[in-house]
Formats: sequence, structure tokens, C-alpha cells
Amino acid sequence: MIARIIRWSVANPFLIIMATLFTISGGIYAVIHTPLDAIPDLSDTQVIVYTNYPGQAPQVVEDQVTYPLTTALLSVPRAKVVRGFSSFGVSFVYVVFEDGTDLYWARSRVLEYLNFASSRLPAGLAPSLGPDATGVGWVYQYVVQGAGRSLGELRSLQDWSVRYQLAKAKGVAEVASVGGFVKQYQVVVDPQKLQAYGVSLPEVVAAIRSSNSDVGGRTIEMAETEYILRGRGYLHGVSDIAEIVLKAKGGTPVRVTDIGRVEIGPDERRGIAELNGEGEVVSGIALQRDGENALSVINNVKQKIAEFAGSLPDGVTISAVYDRSDLIERAIETLKGTLLEESIIVAFVCVIFLLHVRSALVAIIMLPIGVLIAMSLLHMLGLSSNIMSLGGIAIALGAMVDGAIVMIENAHKHLERASPGASRLKIITDAAVEVGPALFFSLAIITVSFLPIFTLEAQEGRLFKPLAFTKTFAMGGAALLSITLVPVLMLMFVRGRIIPERRNPLNRALIWIYRPIIATVLRAKVATVVAAALIIAITLWPMTRIGSEFMPTLNEGTLMYMPVALPGLSVTKAAELLQVQNKIIKGFPEVESVFGKAGRAATATDPAPIEMFETIINLKPEADWRPGVTIDSLVAEMDKALRFPGVSNAWTMPIKARIDMLSTGIRTPVGVKVYGPELKGIASLSREIEAVIRKVPGTTSAFAERSEGGYYLQIDPDRTALARYGITMDEFQSTVATAMGGETVTTAVEGRERYSVNVRYPRSLRDSPQSIASQVLVHNSAGLTIPLGQIAKLSITQGPSTIRTEGAQLVSYIFVDMHGRDLGGYVNEAQRMVASDVTMPAGYHIEWSGQFEYLERAKARLSVVVPVTLIIIFVLLYLNFGRMTESLIVMLSVPFALVGGIWLMWWMGFNMSVAVAVGFIALAGVAAETGIVMLIYLDQALEKITRECVAAGRALTSGDIHHAIMEGAVERVRPKMMTVTAIMAGLVPILWSTGAGSEIMQRIAVPMVGGMISSTILTLVVIPVIYASVKGRQLVKS
Repeated sequence: MIARIIRWSVANPFLIIMATLFTISGGIYAVIHTPLDAIPDLSDTQVIVYTNYPGQAPQVVEDQVTYPLTTALLSVPRAKVVRGFSSFGVSFVYVVFEDGTDLYWARSRVLEYLNFASSRLPAGLAPSLGPDATGVGWVYQYVVQGAGRSLGELRSLQDWSVRYQLAKAKGVAEVASVGGFVKQYQVVVDPQKLQAYGVSLPEVVAAIRSSNSDVGGRTIEMAETEYILRGRGYLHGVSDIAEIVLKAKGGTPVRVTDIGRVEIGPDERRGIAELNGEGEVVSGIALQRDGENALSVINNVKQKIAEFAGSLPDGVTISAVYDRSDLIERAIETLKGTLLEESIIVAFVCVIFLLHVRSALVAIIMLPIGVLIAMSLLHMLGLSSNIMSLGGIAIALGAMVDGAIVMIENAHKHLERASPGASRLKIITDAAVEVGPALFFSLAIITVSFLPIFTLEAQEGRLFKPLAFTKTFAMGGAALLSITLVPVLMLMFVRGRIIPERRNPLNRALIWIYRPIIATVLRAKVATVVAAALIIAITLWPMTRIGSEFMPTLNEGTLMYMPVALPGLSVTKAAELLQVQNKIIKGFPEVESVFGKAGRAATATDPAPIEMFETIINLKPEADWRPGVTIDSLVAEMDKALRFPGVSNAWTMPIKARIDMLSTGIRTPVGVKVYGPELKGIASLSREIEAVIRKVPGTTSAFAERSEGGYYLQIDPDRTALARYGITMDEFQSTVATAMGGETVTTAVEGRERYSVNVRYPRSLRDSPQSIASQVLVHNSAGLTIPLGQIAKLSITQGPSTIRTEGAQLVSYIFVDMHGRDLGGYVNEAQRMVASDVTMPAGYHIEWSGQFEYLERAKARLSVVVPVTLIIIFVLLYLNFGRMTESLIVMLSVPFALVGGIWLMWWMGFNMSVAVAVGFIALAGVAAETGIVMLIYLDQALEKITRECVAAGRALTSGDIHHAIMEGAVERVRPKMMTVTAIMAGLVPILWSTGAGSEIMQRIAVPMVGGMISSTILTLVVIPVIYASVKGRQLVKS
């Protein structure tokens, strides 16, 4: 069939050229319109349930909100894990779904289950779904600054103007605010005046709440005109609130201003933002909607900022502090440069070996067309151009021209041997048909051998499937072009003076080197095979010294510093510590800017407590760094400079941090999850494990969450005293919540802006247990006021600052950062030490998580995928040759390929990772192709000599087999070396690339380059020996 396709293509060049032009047009359209990104979106499908429960302690939030919700959501279809997080005044429930779950289907199912669960919550609480943002949706962060303007003014501008303008940008799911002060009207009541005027605190709250409303009175008609009646009553400022009447005493009104003062102040803060160590700022975060393209969303946000920048108040500016488009553009530029370098090198290889520029043009023209086919199919699938999808093309470039190279070289050989009057069309067609079927199968093997990558799941699957798609498309396109377009282009370009193979100086040099080697190994067949087996056996030594990791760290060009302080840290101290940290970081000459956040932003996607810091460090271009400084040495230097008592450091990068926290909840490379029935036992066990892990060599930090480290001022009512004074529990609890906590009683409407109105006691009466006991007064129904200390006991205790659950089980995390060791070896040693030094109480257990969890999952999957790959390759070889012996001979190139890949990995200091495994899977197909090319020419030479023997009327001898091998292996060394050199030359630019994304691509390329070197050497030497042995044995049997 393949031969018929080649002949049809040669007979219909016009149709082939027209189809090619259509393909080129479609490919160019795809290149222009395919969206760009840095890496594929690796985040799981997640739905966040967010519930605000103001002023409540974490244990109350857990008992009344988080636990009922998590237990109800455990049975949501396709839910993989349900994580609960209870913090001060807020509950988060994260429902993470299985791969392939549609986000909007997941959201609808969660809403169904929420309808049932809501009935189990306290009255007035309304759980809501978080934004439909991707897990790595924090694509753009900015600060709003203005000379001479307060943080309160800037926060109001951000909340009520900037935020809504940016939310309109296409692809934006939400714009969250953080930092500054949220404006609030505060009614500070004097308990003595309340007592003097006989007004209770609940009466103040009720009066303010009822004094803030507009009403409608339908319409009236006057002079044939209809007038709408409106009763105005909204509160518009301090004066309106101060004049609210609470009661009338002897005909004299008692107003709010008589029993306290009304002032504008800041609302309670749970998030702080700071820039460059220069002071607090107001910031905003644009979140990308799921399924949208990051670069498009960022550009839309920037366009919106440019549109309304002119309408901002004088002196107010908006500046980016994190812009992912920089990473995207750098990553794409790295791959573009690498692809260009590869194309030039492959073209140069073709010209050097053939010494015929027009013939080389066949491969040079075919290469970009194959790339355009891959880009067209990529666009049709809706995938983006990123370092992985373009990387698939990059590792395929060299192999894509193999078919064209061998066909061209075979045509050259046929033209050399042809008689002067022979038809050029027939010669080229016969040359293409002679090697076309085997070449098509060899390219098909490279294509199909990569299909097992599609079986990878979760994060590694989402990362490598785009690469597998484009490599499969590129190789499939190359296989198709090799039997359609290449024969037509050969007719057009393979003409003129062609230098004979024997006169090509490069070919003569190769034959001069190769002939004595083949002659020697054919005389010592057993020694050659034994030597090859020893080389494979020796490779076990570097193999045992190669470590393991899930994935190499992708250098995003931006660092993320994520220290954690001990629980109970005040907002004031957090702001001070954040500024000091940022100032130290900004002092490094490699740092462009530093943006720090303590606590959480106003979004359901950020559950961080106030003691958790997230600092974005934007770095200058590496050309501006101090000599000898690398990203690892810079992190180590910063880590040393940022040692604070009670603060545990962790270093990562923005995208990686978001993915890790979503996938496993762990933001460091290694984590331990400690499960148990009670928080105190979990906390004790966690600290014990933390102490052991700190002793593991390579540990830079180990921090167990202090789940019981929060500080509480506990107020326990004396029920006997309450009964004696006639005070109900509701009156008691209401006073505690309002007088000290400050109850938000209503919302003031000021144009398009909305601000809460809060009622509470003066700070001086609630800043110590003694003041609270003596100065806070509780009113009973008879109008009496009783000091809180007479009806309750006040004590300072410790309790949970945050409560985590996973699968409705209590859990605490231990965050472990390590350096200078491979991940697998580190965790294995840590597991042994923990198992021997820590006694696990009944009912408690631990799980090792973080990247180690991914590594174990990937190992289990690859242990199945790799054997399947080899079986697929063998089946295809058998279909091609139709004989078991030839198929087994070609399969020998696979272990030969492993030798070089492993040695080069060891020499470069790379660990075994999923990226390296992908490189070895790709290598298996390419190595098999080199074996096929060798066997093509050995079989051709043997068939030729067999025909000559039949014509001469004599039997085939071992000398004839020896002669056939010398001709098929030595005289035809040029096409073999061309294919191998083209593949390796195409991979070399990946090895020396240093831009964004090069870390992953190098791990894929290293086993391929090393493997191709060893596979080529052993294939050229060992396969002819085994071929001679097999054919000699068959000759003896016959």
C-alpha cells in the first residue's frame, strides 16, 4: 500500500503541491491564532465553598460550619478529596475533583449538596461558591499608589472603582483586594452614659439599624403629572449617625451623640500588603477564569487599566507587582530560538552529508511543513502553545527529516548507478519505493512509541500530554510527508551534478574509520557480544547512583518566599515583620522588586492566616546578576539573611506554589500529614515528628503547624449568677459579641460605595481582662446593669488558631524544605528515621505528601507504561519485517540506547524524574528506528548477493554473508550517520538552552542524546555481528 501511495504521489505532483499549500495556509492560521502560555494549566478541578462567620473562634467555625459542610460534600460524585479549613471568622471547604471533570458540572453538583447541607448551619449563614477561577489563576497583581493619599482612600478607590473596572475584562473571574484600610463608621459607646440615660446596648443597635432605610409611597398625580413618592432615610455620614434618636426622656431626645461618639476608622484587618520594604500599600489580584488563556487575560487587564487610567484621581497610579506574561513571553522566546537553531543545524547536516544544496532543500522544505501540520492539529484540539507543546516539536525535529534523508540518499545512490539513458522519473520513484515502506514504519514506530505518555494522569499527565500530542502530530505528519510530498520534491530538486558517494570526503572518512572496525568484530563475534553485555552490565553502577525526583524545578524568573510565624501573631507585628523582611530582600542587587502579603486577600481562593506570609520577588535579568550567582545560591543567601526567631522559611515559585497547595495542600517539596482524633494529640505528635525530620541530612527547614498555638481570652458564664440577676444567656452573649467584638449593625450607602456601621465599647475598656470584667456592663430585662466580672469568669487559655480537616478527619501539616539531595532518597531516609524514632499512638497515622506523593503515583504508572511501550514497538517491528529474528535484532538497540542515556544523566548530575522517563520513552522509538535503517541496508545487500548467487548457479556461502554485511553496513554508512546526526544535532540546542522552561526540556533531551550516541555505536558494531551469526546459523540449517 505504501508503495502505491508513493507511485500515486509521483504521478500527481499538482495535487500534492496544492494539498501542501492548503496545509501551509492552515498551519500559518493556527500559528497566528493559537493562544500562548508558559506551561499547561496543571491544577485540578476544584470548587471552593466559602462561609463568612464574623468574629467566631476557629473551633466554633469548625463545629457549626466546616464539619457539617465537609461531611455533606464527601459524597459529591467524582470528588477526589474534600479539605476543610476553619479560621477566625471564616470557613473554607475545598472539593477537589478527579481528572477530566468539567468545572461547571462540578459547581452545579456542589450547589445541589449545599442545598441539603445549609439546613444544618446556624441561622443567617449563607455558604457561597468561590470564583470559577483556575487553581493557578493569580495571573496579575498590582498596587494602587497615590502621593498624599491615605491607605483608606486608596482602598476605597480599589474596592469601588478599580476592582469593578478590571472585573469587566474578558477572562477575569474575580478581582480581589488586599492591604490598606477598609473604611468603617464606628459608634463608640460610653457604658456610663448608657447607664445614666437608661439605654441598653441592644437598643442602640436596634435604633441605628432601623434608622437606615429608604421607603417608597407609590405615586401621586398632580397637574396631569405622576410623581413617585420616596421617603429618604439612608445614613450618609458621621452627622447622620450621630443624630439618630434612641429614646425621648421627659420630652428631650437622647441621641447617639449623647451616649458616645461616631468616628470613621478601619474595619478589622486580616490581610496586609507591603512593597519593597517602604511601607504598606493597597493591592489587587486579577484571577483568570478556568479555561481562559493566561496571556490573553493579562493583556485584557492591562488594556482596561490603560483605558481608565486617565480617570483616576490626580497622582494615583497602578503598577504591576506580578505579571505572568513576562514568564510566558520568555518561555515562548526560548523555544522559538531553540526551534530555529535546530532547523538550521538539521539543514546544515543535510548539506554537509549530501554536498548537494538542492537535494538538501527537500528535507529543509519538508521540515517546516511537518511543524505546521502539528500546529494545525494542536489548534484544532484547543491546546495552547507553551514550553511543553512546542517542546514536543523540538525533540521531534531531528527525527522528522529521517525519512526524507534516507530517501534522498537512496535516490543519489540509484542515480549514481543508473545508465546514461535511464528515465530519471523511474529511478527516483524506484528509489523511494525501495525504502519508503520501511521508513514509513520506522517513523510510525517513533510516533506510536510515544502514545503511552497519554496514560499519565494528574499533574504529570496534564504537563506531558501537550508534548505527547505535538510530537505525535509532528512525527505522524513527517511519516505522511515522507511518502507523499518528499518523492515529489525529489523529482523537482534532485537534479544536476550529484557528487558520487565515494567522492564525498565525509563519507570516505566514515568508511575509512568504520571498515576496519567491522572487519575486526566480524572475526571476533563472541568477544563483541560479550563486550556489549559487559557494557550494559557496567551501566548498573551509575544507575544505582542516580537519585529520584518528581520534576525538576521550573525557573519562573520570580521567587516566592513563604515564611510562617507562630500562631497568635498580631496584625501590627505581622506588618512590622513583613516590612523588615522585604527591606532585607530588596537589598540584594539581583532583586527588581519585592511585594509581600501577610494574611489573606478578600477572595475565597486565599485561606492564609495572618501568620502566613507570601512574598513575590521579581528578579532582574540574569545578565545583571553578580558573577557566579545562580538561582539556588541566591535563595540560599537570602534564606541565611532571613533568619528570625519563631519564623520558618520556605522557598518556591508562584505557579508551583499554587499547584502544590491545591493538589496536596502542601506548599513545600515534602510534607507530612498527621491524622488523629483530637487536636492536642495531633499537635504533640507533629512536634515529635518535626524534631526527627530536622535531623535528616539535607533538611533546610521543618515546621509543624502549631494547631493548638492560638491565644484565647475565654469568658465562661456563671449560670447561677445569670439566674440570680435575671439575665438570659442571649442577653449575655449579645453583650460579649457587641461590646467587645463590635457588631456590624447596618451598611451606610454613599453613592456607589457601601461602608459598614459598627457599635462597640471604647478600646480602653476592652484591652485587658481586668477592664473587661469591671467596665463591660450587661443589661437585664429590668433595666439593671451588672459588670461582666460578676456573672462570668475570665481566663487566658490556648486553643486552635486554625483547624484543618481532610475527608472530615482532623489533620495537621508538617512542611519540610530540603536542599542538595534527591527527593526520593531524602524521603526514604526520613521515613526510616520517623518509623524508628516515633511511636505512633492508637488512632493516629501519617501520610507523606507534597511532590513525593506525585513521585510515587508517577512511578506506579510508569512501571506499567514502559513495558507497554516496548511491547508496542516490538509488535510494529514484527508487522514490518514479518520475522521474529529481525524484530529481536532491532529490539537490541533499546538496551544499547539506555547505556548512553544513563551515563550522560549521571555525568550531568540529573535525577530520575518524569521528564527523564519521557525522554527514555521517546528514545526507545528513535533507537528502534536506527536499528531498522541498519537492517534495511543489510537485507538489501544480502538480497542482491543472493540474486547474484542464484544467477551464477551456486549456493550462498558464509563469505557471501560477510561480503553483504561489509557492503550493507560499511558502504551504506552515510544514510545511517545522516539520520543519527540529524536527530542528535536537533537535540543539541535543547541541551545548551538556558531560558525559561529549559530545565524540563534538558531532562527530556539528555537521555535521548546520550542514548543515541551509545545506540549508534553499538548498533553499528553489534547488530552486524548478530545479523551475521543469525544468517550463518540459518545457512548451516539449510
